Amino acid sequence: MQPSAKAAYWKANLRLLTICLVIWFIVSYVCGILLVNELNQIKIGGYPLGFWFAQQGSIYTFVILIFVYAARMNKLDRQFDVHED
Repeated sequence: MQPSAKAAYWKANLRLLTICLVIWFIVSYVCGILLVNELNQIKIGGYPLGFWFAQQGSIYTFVILIFVYAARMNKLDRQFDVHED
């Protein structure tokens, strides 16, 4: 792999990682802690939405992000021809 291709691959990897971490931060910290009082005004299944984000939403989001990251990295690996056979 050429040095420019390595740099592009690493840049794409860091971009994907940053996006995933920002989404996780927003869901777990912002929605689960900072906006909890505002979100608690909304009820889902009888439970306040802020409580749901703090207890379950961030966990579900994290698990979904793991699968999204793995799928996107597989696509990125194929794009840069560094995939496993």
